[in-house]
Amino acid sequence: MSEKSLSILFIADIVGKPGLDITTALLPNLKKEYHIDLCIANGENADKGNGLTETLARQFFSIGIDIITGGNHTWSNFAFRHYLDTSKRVLRPLNYPDAPGTGSTVHMVRDNIPVGIINLQGRTFLYPIDCPFKTGHEEIIRLRERTKIIFVDFHAEATAEKMAFAWYIDGKVSAVVGTHTHVQTADERLLPLGTAYITDAGMTGPFDSVIGMDAQVAIKRFMTMLPEKYRIATSNIRFCGVVVEIDIASGKANKIIRLNLP
Repeated sequence: MSEKSLSILFIADIVGKPGLDITTALLPNLKKEYHIDLCIANGENADKGNGLTETLARQFFSIGIDIITGGNHTWSNFAFRHYLDTSKRVLRPLNYPDAPGTGSTVHMVRDNIPVGIINLQGRTFLYPIDCPFKTGHEEIIRLRERTKIIFVDFHAEATAEKMAFAWYIDGKVSAVVGTHTHVQTADERLLPLGTAYITDAGMTGPFDSVIGMDAQVAIKRFMTMLPEKYRIATSNIRFCGVVVEIDIASGKANKIIRLNLP
């Protein structure tokens, strides 16, 4: 990798202990292989598949993750909300109105290069929160006063909403990476004006499952429509994510590499 570019590793939704274990095992070598300058991970499912805790967040940082993003499950553990107000390294979706914590940050990487990170949440099939397009664009304008390198985790259900957002801000940010569905898409690409994009980075966790959860429990829920406590699956653990290479001067992406590793 050239000194004129930097490399960002984004780790797809880490699900429970299996996801954290494989991340811990693979991350050091991945950082070396891809010359990673910044590591971002979606951690909203780290606590038994639903939510995050301060203890787990600190464990993320201890293994080399720099920034944690979230989504609709960010709010699952009530006690964690206080921690959101104390850490600039754990983000929640920016477009939740009057919520604890912050939805964006600027993190310094090698040679004091500033990188902006934004966490947004879609509204289609999710909660009717503030518009991610308007809120996101306003924040991009603000961050571009400090840096041209901006990475967006767009946490959303609908493929069309993620794609529309990426086209809307093409050339204004370095990357838009979709999260939430836990199913990795094979549409990684560079948009015409220089924004790297993938609809969903996938899931880091057990693949012999229903999006990370025990399949039999999920089947029972669908067949009976009755509440059933989810259990984390334990088999076929995989690491998913993307590496994005970005030109430092322009903030445009040069390359996006999809990862899906045993």
